[in-house]
Amino acid sequence: MSNHVRHGEGDVNQSPLRSHWMASHQKDTTDWLQEDETYFLHQSLSTPCLDVLEGAQGATITTLEGKELYDFHGNAVHQVGFQHPHVIESMKKQLDTLSFSTRRYTNKPAIQLAKKLAELAPGSLSKSLFAPGATSAIGMALKLARIATGKHKTISMWESFHGASMDALSVGGEAHFRRQIGPLLPGVIHVPPIQTYRPLWEGASLDDRQLASYIEYILSQDEDIGAIVMETIRNTDVQIPSQAFMEKIRELCNTYNVKLIFDETAIGFGRTGTWFAFEQYNITPDMVVLGKGFGGAAFPMAALLADEALDIAHDTSLGHFTHEKSPVGAAASLATIEVMEQEQLLSKTKAFEHIMRERLEGMKNQFEIIGDVRGLGLLFAVELVQDRVTKQKATKEVEEMMYKCLELGLSFKVSKGNVLQLCPPLTITEQQLHEALDRLEASLMPHRKE
Repeated sequence: MSNHVRHGEGDVNQSPLRSHWMASHQKDTTDWLQEDETYFLHQSLSTPCLDVLEGAQGATITTLEGKELYDFHGNAVHQVGFQHPHVIESMKKQLDTLSFSTRRYTNKPAIQLAKKLAELAPGSLSKSLFAPGATSAIGMALKLARIATGKHKTISMWESFHGASMDALSVGGEAHFRRQIGPLLPGVIHVPPIQTYRPLWEGASLDDRQLASYIEYILSQDEDIGAIVMETIRNTDVQIPSQAFMEKIRELCNTYNVKLIFDETAIGFGRTGTWFAFEQYNITPDMVVLGKGFGGAAFPMAALLADEALDIAHDTSLGHFTHEKSPVGAAASLATIEVMEQEQLLSKTKAFEHIMRERLEGMKNQFEIIGDVRGLGLLFAVELVQDRVTKQKATKEVEEMMYKCLELGLSFKVSKGNVLQLCPPLTITEQQLHEALDRLEASLMPHRKE
């Protein structure tokens, strides 16, 4: 398969293996799945749905038929696991007193959450706005960058994902989500993504130092660029920029009056072993977007956290969303932070990173099909190849492995057609982590070295 072929974010949900999987369900599950198809608009990556969930607890999800699986996907919302009692109880308590905060008013939980974020964030990132989803927070960041710089153009990366609304799609670079959409925002400039394992095209040798030089050239030629938007670490297939690249990008933004916006929707809030992924690089952006796990796997919450010097949009509305200062959402986020602090999940994540790396590197030594292992904290990618020399993608094999793991009781994300993305909850126990990795290893056995 040519390197020019680009696969989408998720697994293939229209394939013979999916059809076989669907046929294996019991009648009650099949009936519910049919109801889902009947009443929801169909869309790729969602229709047909894989299964019907009945419950979730901690590191596991349970299907309608009673099958329990370790969830190493979780849409990256489950830093503190599912149904954490402190998060659920905090939300219930808040519902008894104030379930909604009418616009023009504020409330204690929202204020407490904004204050806590200012305390957690490094540098001068002390001003917040909340939103019901990170896509909306990206929109607020883009508006603020325009107001702050007087410039409307942006630089972002192909293959990135920043949300599904028209503005977020514009700066995003995931081809799957841009398909058939038509004209997007003007002034959006895309550069090649960071790719640490395989060349983007045959004969390419572009590394992120060269990419930084390319971005510098663009900035020197176009004075209308007001923002660089990027995932601090590419979530879907776990692409990790170098220290030199990140330092150079920060320097370029300072030099050219460009606001640096980090999208940490999926990889922030402790996933990498620090509150913010950018702390791994000892640099600070002008703005950072949080989401997903920010709501404790219980409530849709997102935040734009900005440098205090950017508190300049007094005459316009950056967000002004109906549920912008949700007291229930704020209660969920505050409880999530409390869980992470009380259970020392940041230090635990760093310790468990070593376990995952050692186990996955051990599998790489055993199985030729594993071409690359990369990760940080409790976010890892296992890239499968047909041949380590040519690095040809093992797309058929990755789908087979996914269904085998589902049978064994392990769920994960498939990316780019050949990457297993492993994203367990930070609350997972060491025994559970090993059990889940044992199931992954069992699915690899047909590919063991002779």
